[in-house]
Amino acid sequence: MLSFLSSTFPTLTGWLMLETNPLDQFLQGAVGACGIVVLCSLLRVYLFTEAHSTDRDVRPGEKPKHSPVGRRSGLTGALQFWVLAGILSVVGPRVASLVVLEFSLRAASARITGSRKGFEEQLLVQSQFSLGCALSCSLHFLHEGAPQRWLSLSIAAALSWYLAGLSGRLQEHVMALYRLHSSQRYCGVCIGLLSSGSSILPYLCRALFLTFAVAAVAAISTINQNFLSASEALRFWTPLTICYTLLVVYMQEEQHRQPSGNSALHTVVVRLGGLLVLMLTVGRWADVLHVLVCFLGEATCLLLAQDILDTATNVSIPSG
Repeated sequence: MLSFLSSTFPTLTGWLMLETNPLDQFLQGAVGACGIVVLCSLLRVYLFTEAHSTDRDVRPGEKPKHSPVGRRSGLTGALQFWVLAGILSVVGPRVASLVVLEFSLRAASARITGSRKGFEEQLLVQSQFSLGCALSCSLHFLHEGAPQRWLSLSIAAALSWYLAGLSGRLQEHVMALYRLHSSQRYCGVCIGLLSSGSSILPYLCRALFLTFAVAAVAAISTINQNFLSASEALRFWTPLTICYTLLVVYMQEEQHRQPSGNSALHTVVVRLGGLLVLMLTVGRWADVLHVLVCFLGEATCLLLAQDILDTATNVSIPSG
């Protein structure tokens, strides 16, 4: 009886499925969390400056047409970073690869059919956790089998931390002083944003495209490593492709009916719920656990970005 239960229900080690050194996994998660911080900070800077330029002609005493994104406290940002770093460290490369492929398909579909106001900004906000998975998955693929893996990941984490710090300081500077400096024209950073701040969004979109292009290759390779034969791979890829196609079609229709940021959490529940059902059918117990952890990661990203979603919905800005 005990042998039957032990073979039916996985042990804690099997659920966590630590395929690599825990230090390596944490460093990969830290890089992913830093990428999310950089994306959010630059997107907040972009939306703040564009909302300010839209409301520059408002007369004194009148209410601005748009309320810009709000400022986050340093404690909130630090807490979000460490929570995301821990979550991305737990999520295995297999589920991270599935998240990357799902978002890549959804982003391609949204790019083809997306013509509504602010869809690029909303897509960037919704890509936060997927971006963290993409960076973690790519690092796992690129450093697989490296003899000094921890050293390379440490360098990558240090550089990512530095970039995240720069983007965070830029965000704080813009939120506090952009209105004054842009009117007085004596701050080089704010003058540069005043003249070319609208180019931030196209640069972010291109960087996201390159990141997910590399991550998609890494994701397909990572998933295929788990199959011993072509028939086994076919039994996995066929339901996965059908599930992802149906999810993308449904979410496109849902977002056209409800284009506001309020549908973002509903979208997360639908697509991760579909992935959870799929993993219960053709996946492993560890995959099921990691998908459940992804729910927490997506919620951590989106709940703290509602002001960005609202601003992206209300501010009409040409994407260039």
